[in-house]
Amino acid sequence: MLGELNKQQIEQILNSEVIGRIGIYADNKIYVVPISYAFDGKYIYGHSKDGMKIKMMRKNPYVCFEVDVMQNMANWQSVISWGEFEELIEANEQKRAMKILIDRMMPLMTSETAQPSHGLSKSHAKDVEGMRAVVFRIELKEKTGRFEKR
Repeated sequence: MLGELNKQQIEQILNSEVIGRIGIYADNKIYVVPISYAFDGKYIYGHSKDGMKIKMMRKNPYVCFEVDVMQNMANWQSVISWGEFEELIEANEQKRAMKILIDRMMPLMTSETAQPSHGLSKSHAKDVEGMRAVVFRIELKEKTGRFEKR
C-alpha cells in the first residue's frame, strides 16, 4: 500500500534520523549531497567545511532536504522538505547549534573514527585541514511525506 505520511509521522522521521540529503541549485548546476544533521522541530542543523555545498547555498539559500527510512523495497518512508539556508556567524548561535548536533550524534558514536572531524572545538569556525568549518541551519517551511508498506 502506498500512502501519505501525516504531520506527526513526518516530524517523527525528521527527529529519528541523522543522515539526510540536501538538494541545492546555483550556477545552472544541481547538487545533492548527504549530510549528518539534527532537527529541533523547526530547523535542520548541520556543519561542513567551506566547500561546494556551502558556496552554492550562499548563492541560492533555497534548498530541498530529503530523509528516508528503508526497511526493504516494499517497506519505506520518505520525507521531502523545502527551506532556507542560514549560515550561523555569531559565536553563541554556532555554539548552540553545535550543542544540538553533538547531543544528537554522540549517542551514536561507536568508535573513535566515527567522531566528527571538525566543529567540536571551542572555536567552531576555526580552520580544519585548511578549510573553514561552517555551522548552518535550514528553516523548514514546507514538508511532505510518503510511504509504502506491505
